[in-house]
Amino acid sequence: MPDEVRYHLLRPDQIRARREACPVVYIPIGTLEWHGRHLPVGADTLQAEGLAVRCARKGGGLAFPPLYYGESRVESLMETGADDRDRIADVMGLDPANFAPDRHPFTATEQVLAYQRLLLHVLAEAESLGFQVGVLVAGHYPLIDHARAACHLFNQRAWSKRHGLLAWAALDYLLIRDRYPDGGDHAARWETSHLLALHPETVDTGALGPRGQPLIGIQGDDPRDATAAFGNETLDASAEVIVREVRHRLAHRQELYRSHGQSMQEGVWRMTNGE
Repeated sequence: MPDEVRYHLLRPDQIRARREACPVVYIPIGTLEWHGRHLPVGADTLQAEGLAVRCARKGGGLAFPPLYYGESRVESLMETGADDRDRIADVMGLDPANFAPDRHPFTATEQVLAYQRLLLHVLAEAESLGFQVGVLVAGHYPLIDHARAACHLFNQRAWSKRHGLLAWAALDYLLIRDRYPDGGDHAARWETSHLLALHPETVDTGALGPRGQPLIGIQGDDPRDATAAFGNETLDASAEVIVREVRHRLAHRQELYRSHGQSMQEGVWRMTNGE
């Protein structure tokens, strides 16, 4: 049975042993969003959590509980921005107006700023718990920009620059574009393969109906071509690169990643003999 690496399921002595062996924490972030009739609405966060756990098992460290909430609910969301958003609402049995900006207590900008503050708070919590590298693992693709912004702000703190946690943000397909140039989609073959690998009990491609019928809220190759084998292959490839990035940051965070604009650099380990 694989080692348990989820922070919230471990006792203090177990946490301390893993943290002292590798002071890295992976923080999965995602959302609740339409992912077709065949996938759970938590698909993004489930993928981020699965990748975070895979990284911790492969390279050491721990995985925090996933964050499903707090991101903008009026931008970069299928229910609000997809061309077929009215059809999505109809299947969900909801009024499309539920997702209108005027239904929310905060503007889009206020929601983004609140989310970045939340990420800063989570990173500070990780720092207080003794971690030296914290990785925001984005499952919902638009969150990578907010995560990177939060990491930059966090890493600019005087304490962090001299003593504390080094924050970094990762998104699975961006790190392996050299191997999978068409990687990443929305509820199509890529993401469906991930869910088949991680939570097959949640996937029902039969709910999509026969081929040739329009697919609602799906962007990419036909999800019926997804396989668990492909999902494991791409998750493993992403985890391998993330662990490389993390190990290099852990070993060289002061001299290579603390200068202005340097903390989000990726691929530096490739130029230093793959340390």
